[in-house]
Amino acid sequence: MEHLNKGAWTKEEDEILTKHITEHLPRAAGLLRCGKSFRLRWINYLKPDIKRGSFTREETAAIIDLHRLLGNKWALIAAQLPGKTDNDIKNYWNTHVRRMLIGRGIDPQTHINLNLFLFVIHDEFIVNLAI
Repeated sequence: MEHLNKGAWTKEEDEILTKHITEHLPRAAGLLRCGKSFRLRWINYLKPDIKRGSFTREETAAIIDLHRLLGNKWALIAAQLPGKTDNDIKNYWNTHVRRMLIGRGIDPQTHINLNLFLFVIHDEFIVNLAI
């Protein structure tokens, strides 16, 4: 079995993969990497139609709405946001959006406002329960 490189990709490897992926299959490029590594590198970093950089307010709102509907289905969410990868969306959710929702008193999993209180009548007493 041949030795496969692991760890950070070099600029030269990126150039070889980008050139070769547009022409042929990655294996024929002569890079000593496994197929999964090729696929992830292409999809998450080298694909020409990827939009790099920060998310717009509209994209953030869409991510929140889609997460409310789909949960942690990052690939399905990414399919609705052209140019953004599932990996970028997942990382953005976990580092920014989740914390923002918690700061606003919203549960990031259920999207329920934790600041709302429910008053329930129980045996002639009004009980204040946080949702």
